[in-house]
Amino acid sequence: MAEIIKKQCCTHKTKKRSEEEYKKLINRLSRIEGQIRGIKGMVENNAYCPNILIQVSAVNAALNAFNKELLSNHIRTCVARDIKNGKEETIDELVCTLQKLMK
Repeated sequence: MAEIIKKQCCTHKTKKRSEEEYKKLINRLSRIEGQIRGIKGMVENNAYCPNILIQVSAVNAALNAFNKELLSNHIRTCVARDIKNGKEETIDELVCTLQKLMK
């Protein structure tokens, strides 16, 4: 089972996203990118450590929100479609992905 899961995790599939989904994900990533640049500027300007840590925490929360949205979209589209089409191996792939996310 572990070998099957390992093989499933290393797939090189692609997904065509709707324009709306694409824009939402890119906008979230752009905001996160801006937050990271802000943290870099704080370090460059010798900001007080707790202030930087609070901003890092905000970035972690933003990344978690991004992951939740992407995972939700994945389950509703790719996983649901594959299960309907009898591709049970998609469940192993999802389990593997969740295990990696929960490290």
